[in-house]
Amino acid sequence: MVNKKKRILLSSPHMSGNEQNYINNAFEENWIAPLGPNVDQFETDIAAYAGVKGASVTSSGTGAIHLALDILRVRRGDSVFCSTFTFIASANPVLYLGADLTFIDSEVETWNMSPVALERALANAKKENKLPKAIIVVNLYGQSAQMDELLEISNSYNVPIIEDAAESLGSEYKGKKSGTLGKIGIYSFNGNKIITTSGGGVLISDDEEIIAKSRFLATQARDEAPHYQHSVVGYNYRMSNILAGVGIAQLQVLDERVKRRREIFDTYYQELSTIEGLNFMPELSGTKSNRWLTTLTINQEIIKLNPYEIMDKMNTVDIETRALWKPLHMQPLFKENKFYKDKENEDAVASRLFFNGLCLPSGSNMSESNQARVIQNFKKIVQGK
Repeated sequence: MVNKKKRILLSSPHMSGNEQNYINNAFEENWIAPLGPNVDQFETDIAAYAGVKGASVTSSGTGAIHLALDILRVRRGDSVFCSTFTFIASANPVLYLGADLTFIDSEVETWNMSPVALERALANAKKENKLPKAIIVVNLYGQSAQMDELLEISNSYNVPIIEDAAESLGSEYKGKKSGTLGKIGIYSFNGNKIITTSGGGVLISDDEEIIAKSRFLATQARDEAPHYQHSVVGYNYRMSNILAGVGIAQLQVLDERVKRRREIFDTYYQELSTIEGLNFMPELSGTKSNRWLTTLTINQEIIKLNPYEIMDKMNTVDIETRALWKPLHMQPLFKENKFYKDKENEDAVASRLFFNGLCLPSGSNMSESNQARVIQNFKKIVQGK
């Protein structure tokens, strides 16, 4: 009988073993519905970890972005700027509210929002008398954007930043936790993230009024009254007490998960960076990426393979890899939307990254032997052996 090797996944959930205790407590005390002691503790723990005044846990990171936009009074016909190089969940909530989207290119230093492109977009928006209500800055694959530069520009136009740190929980920017630099930050606890509640997210802020309003809106915006009374549109976005129990235990091991993912990146870098035609995602000086996923770009003139050909070959040996996010300005849904490139006379940085980029398996529960298997097969493929 053939002993087939187990498939190596890109980023699978990594449980600590302590999650079940909090889940059991929820069952024993019958705190099954949303809200309860696990929710309260998880919010307190997240706020303490991030070093902010408050946190509001939600059913998804997408829901947290939706709440953030609503709180900043984004309405139909308003404008929002958003990083183009990201998963569509960063932008979909803008559509929920009926607002217009303008996409901003990446820059090579971080792969995140280009300060140069943002400055140009805001200057033009001011001339047209249509400044955005908010700017969604994404910290891609764990790497923080150039927040000092982006904040200086956005503050000069008095436009708040929502920091989409869905992929960068545990990362740092100049000594501060990723997600805490903007007016509002969000994290995601989806199943493939660095820690997970299976599904879920959180909105964080130093503005306690924002936190209170997010909880109000996330529980159907029920007014204080002896009956069910509603004056504004609300949502059903609160995290369940059971899932919050999973989150409590996961947050306790977050620093260990970051350490392990950085070790995985370092091993990949040591083994693969000397191969001509491969370039890894940079880490900006003064920042610490959680290295949620190890990502690299392929010079196809040297390697003679595109990312999809490499993905197919890796798949034949039961190893999952993935292309980088397809930029939102290239999506059919957004074909009519405005887009500002990093350099007007060159191809978009985000497009170049997409056409040439690849994610390698990076789960913190990946064994050293499995990583060695990834490296061995990847080397054979890109070196044509």
